[in-house]
Amino acid sequence: MASKISKSFSLYGYDLLLGSIAAFYVFMAPYTKVEESFNVQAMHDILYHRHHLDKYDHLEFPGVVPRTFIGAFLVSILASPFVFVMGLLQFPKIYSLIAVRLVLGGIILLTLRFFRIQVRNKLGRQVEAFFVILSALQFHLLFYCSRPLPNTLALGLVNIGYGFWMKGKFYLALNSLIFATLVVRCDILLLLAPLGVELLLTKSISLLQALKYCVGAALLCVGLTTLVDTIMWRRFLWPEFEVFWFNSVLNRSSEWGTHPIHWYFTSALPRMLLIAYPLSMLGVLLDRRLLFYVIPVYSFILLYSKLPHKELRFIIGSVPMFNLAAAVTASRIYNNRKKSFWKLLFLAMVGSFLVSLGCTVLTFLASYENYPSGYALKYLHKSGHLAKDTEEQWVHIDTFSAMNGISRFCEDDNLFRYSKEEGILLEDFSRRNFTYLISEHAAVGGYKCLFSVKGFSRISLQNRSPPVTLVKVPKVFVHGNLNYRDIFDRSWPGCF
Repeated sequence: MASKISKSFSLYGYDLLLGSIAAFYVFMAPYTKVEESFNVQAMHDILYHRHHLDKYDHLEFPGVVPRTFIGAFLVSILASPFVFVMGLLQFPKIYSLIAVRLVLGGIILLTLRFFRIQVRNKLGRQVEAFFVILSALQFHLLFYCSRPLPNTLALGLVNIGYGFWMKGKFYLALNSLIFATLVVRCDILLLLAPLGVELLLTKSISLLQALKYCVGAALLCVGLTTLVDTIMWRRFLWPEFEVFWFNSVLNRSSEWGTHPIHWYFTSALPRMLLIAYPLSMLGVLLDRRLLFYVIPVYSFILLYSKLPHKELRFIIGSVPMFNLAAAVTASRIYNNRKKSFWKLLFLAMVGSFLVSLGCTVLTFLASYENYPSGYALKYLHKSGHLAKDTEEQWVHIDTFSAMNGISRFCEDDNLFRYSKEEGILLEDFSRRNFTYLISEHAAVGGYKCLFSVKGFSRISLQNRSPPVTLVKVPKVFVHGNLNYRDIFDRSWPGCF
């Protein structure tokens, strides 16, 4: 019996560790932000509106560019049994959001497991163990793995591609990245192209065979996404082509901010990888086999650096491969730890692991405070249900609040009705009949501020313990309509 338990732990212990951390992030920070809005609203509508497309959110709020429904369908179908049971038990819809995020996180971690098994087979169990340790110490990989972003869905396909790449099944690796490029995130082309060139130059594949295996797969991918998304968007559509045209040809993405060309290497990667960043660079020097795997990933980031608009999530797919290179270094240092010079490296590495853990905890605490409107709506629901009246209460959610924690999964349809109408001038709210406003504005004419919710502003250093603290400021304000006097009979925290 003990041997069976030991064997099971050796097989699934790493999955349990990584899965537990990812699930902790889901339960502690269940809300979503604007970058996730399309997929999270699509999952809600698939689960709750099903074939009633007229009620789908994307038809009213289409976003800047269209996205595919294929990922949302996959996650929703797998989550539907859990959502059905929670519906029977009359759980609030927020639990359905937790369910779909756990399902998505499970999918991504399964693809990471596939890659990890290939790491074990090729480089040994010790490298695999350090790969898991480094992944667990980092924040962004496990935090993002359950977030319904196109980048997260692409990460799953990239992990599969990495696994086939290490396994020597190069055409399957290319097809995984082709699917990711044509259906989910067109920017994966910047990883696909360097990998394809490398495989051709090293004669790992032939051009004729690549065309034979990949052209058909590409046509199938385009056909699939065009069929599904033409139906869902009600117009002839290949979403990722429009995204490519918008971001790369028109260069419109720069309207959302720009960073210098070195930003990924000097800011994003250090924050994502922590100690794995220097270890990964050292790993290439210690084991030349890693060059075959690392060069296309570095090329991916170099090519991406040409685009002015940069975000950390855009290169999340590079993390597993950098962690592999770092794990090789960590394993080499561990094996030589009894030698004088290597002993110093080992002690420095262990100390860096602890520093990485501290950075991850601090980043999580900041992220926890990054969804103020989600917490505001939760408290409003609680107060509304404590009220004696049973009339419907209309809640207007402004654009800022909709971007910082509120989705349709957060709504309570038993007592409240919601409006996300845009373009209302601040002075016009006094002529509207909303019961409550969730707003970024501290004062609105015709309404009284009932309470506010603070959100993360910045990290501050101080001369006392603890040396680092999070600075929070009021971000979201909940107002009550002065025409509804019964609102003010309740006890509200007030604004600060």
